[in-house]
Amino acid sequence: MMDWTDRHCRYFHRLMTTHARLYTEMVTADALIYGPRERLLKFATAEHPVALQLGGSDPVKLAEAATFGAEAGYDEINLNVGCPSDRVQSGTFGACLMAEPGVVAGLVTAMRHAVSIRVTVKCRIGIDDQDQDQDLARFIDCVADAGCDTFIVHARKAWLSGLSPKQNREVPPLNYARVWRLKEARPDLNIIINGGISSLAECQDHLRHVDGVMVGRAAYQTPYMLSEVDQTFFGVSDTPLSRRAVIEKLKPYIAEHLQSGGRLNNITRHVLGLYHGQKRARLYRRHLSEYAPKLGSDLSVLDDALGCVEGLHQTTRGPEAA
Repeated sequence: MMDWTDRHCRYFHRLMTTHARLYTEMVTADALIYGPRERLLKFATAEHPVALQLGGSDPVKLAEAATFGAEAGYDEINLNVGCPSDRVQSGTFGACLMAEPGVVAGLVTAMRHAVSIRVTVKCRIGIDDQDQDQDLARFIDCVADAGCDTFIVHARKAWLSGLSPKQNREVPPLNYARVWRLKEARPDLNIIINGGISSLAECQDHLRHVDGVMVGRAAYQTPYMLSEVDQTFFGVSDTPLSRRAVIEKLKPYIAEHLQSGGRLNNITRHVLGLYHGQKRARLYRRHLSEYAPKLGSDLSVLDDALGCVEGLHQTTRGPEAA
């Protein structure tokens, strides 16, 4: 998710699940070729398994960008043809490419020839008036023929005009059954479902029909749900870390970031939802939101926020509320 799942967010999430695959925010091929490549590709070894998500429509540039990702150590290259934003469409990539499955197949071919790691595709169930099972099947079949065996399918279609990106995440109705039927029709492919999934129980239900589940906004907004992923899906017997233990494990990473000249809120903005649903969670969020962005803020701000949620730090900034 652009501007959300940066390397700091992924490191934080990895503290709660060892086995789930993490994905970068979408990075354009042009940004890697002409921009600050080292900064854009940087990630911690602890993040593995981690996939680099790319956007673009030029096969030569995407092949080069995929090569950069493979050389940087990513485990997977994911091509996003599901993003409906105006900025993405103006660059002729994202969801608008679903109208041209042959073009997407060519992009996949170029990237697969350039790298030895897996190349996957993230898409929607349809776009505009191309909103039938056969439309999705036509797209999937064409791209699969190019050698892509894994598709992450957001179970909403995208309207390429008339809806904002936010509306495109909410207005088109979810159609999980279409993704399930796709898996039935193509049992040879790895089909991963995405869109509106907010609990591990829902994930379990979907796994009766498909091969995997991608959780985006729920994992960001209520990240502690990740603490039981390994136990629920990967047979891990260890007791999940407490919320406080997650923060304690994150502190050395924050300290290193601060020492290198980074800002506290570069990282703490991703942990605001950790205490979602808990007593005094609002005080915790408010303290971090107010003080972490200030120049010179250090780990004491995080400690005070923990004190707020644990009832150890006095504050007059509003009533207790979750």
